[in-house]
Amino acid sequence: MHGWDGHVTMSLCRGTLMLRRREMFDEFLSKATALRSAESPFAVAVVVRSQAPVSGKPGDKAIIQPDGSAWGWIGGGCVQPLVIREAQKAIEDGSPRLIRIAPSRGSESEEGIVNYTMTCHGGGALDVYIEPILSKPLILIVGRSLTAQVLCKLGKAIGYRVSVVAPGATRERFPDADLIIDELDLSQVKITPETYVVVSTQGEHDEEALEQALRANTSYVSFIASVLKARKVFDFLITKGLAPESLSRIKAPAGLNIGASSSQEIAVSILAEIVQARKSKMTALDIEDVPVDKSGLVNAQDPVCGMAVETNAANYLSEYKGKTFYFCCGGCKQTFDKQPEVYA
Repeated sequence: MHGWDGHVTMSLCRGTLMLRRREMFDEFLSKATALRSAESPFAVAVVVRSQAPVSGKPGDKAIIQPDGSAWGWIGGGCVQPLVIREAQKAIEDGSPRLIRIAPSRGSESEEGIVNYTMTCHGGGALDVYIEPILSKPLILIVGRSLTAQVLCKLGKAIGYRVSVVAPGATRERFPDADLIIDELDLSQVKITPETYVVVSTQGEHDEEALEQALRANTSYVSFIASVLKARKVFDFLITKGLAPESLSRIKAPAGLNIGASSSQEIAVSILAEIVQARKSKMTALDIEDVPVDKSGLVNAQDPVCGMAVETNAANYLSEYKGKTFYFCCGGCKQTFDKQPEVYA
């Protein structure tokens, strides 16, 4: 009787666990879908291998956003901050990575694997794969010219999102656009670090369009105009109080110098310039973001695992030869205190 009862209990527990895992997976998919729909970048971290004793198991996963907030489970202790740190790097540079957290890093590093030393008291090891899910870059076209229409079509063809802002802009003129705003109001568009603004007003509210484009504070703003016309428009804007250094951010004439003359060729040159600007920015890891107030935050580096630590919020620190060292967890502090001369 007891054996039968035990068997039933184990079956019920197993069934409950499977149901819970399925519910968590459904919730995981819902959260990921919501972030994708909102064009919000994030990273997915999945435990692909573990060695006891660790709390993270193969199949455990988490969603990590650029600000470091995480949903899900990939392990606690010293594991979670390391995974979050690498996930933020993945979102920034757009590259997936496999990280290995083990008691020792080994004498030889393996290509494609980022190694960390396991400093948690429990020990164990695990491999975590991190995949960045990035929002599509956005071409924000201000104006409704023929060049603007061609640029919209070309941008969509290579996987960009396209928003068009202009009085008189219609779905008939821009059938491929993701968003059309038929008034000159860029505040209605969600600006991201991956937004590229092209002003193609051709005499219709040029000055106002350029003012709004500069206020959007994107890394790329171009103006479809001749050198002479651009100079005249810029001179007028300076008389209105805009700083010359601010206007110097505007690329005019727009596009790479490929000898373009027709509207179609000009659109090609602009798209090529946007691709070039985007790739150069990603290579330099210089993606601009919404300004964050970091006053009062002083970052230090954990001498054991290398993780960045906010000194004003650190719970673990040690003094050695008159210098203060900060740690992400108690395990790192304990490791340091045993051999401070090695890590200092």
